[in-house]
Amino acid sequence: MVILNLIDGDFTPNETMDLITSLVHAKIKFHENKISAQLGEEDTKHREQRIKALQRQLYELRNYVELKKQSCIIHASVSIA
Repeated sequence: MVILNLIDGDFTPNETMDLITSLVHAKIKFHENKISAQLGEEDTKHREQRIKALQRQLYELRNYVELKKQSCIIHASVSIA
């Protein structure tokens, strides 16, 4: 297994949202590119649902960070097995 530590630290609310928004937008762009490649209808529907879920989760996170009004500790990593 290989682990890539992407984010590990204490961030202001603005920094937190900048980092997370960039990551989510990259993932949404990935799904949009796959949809543009004209994959099957079932795959397209799955990707559209995933995009909506990511957008909803980002909205919920933004609300949480705004209410918190203090620094956020973020640990984000990717593990590949």
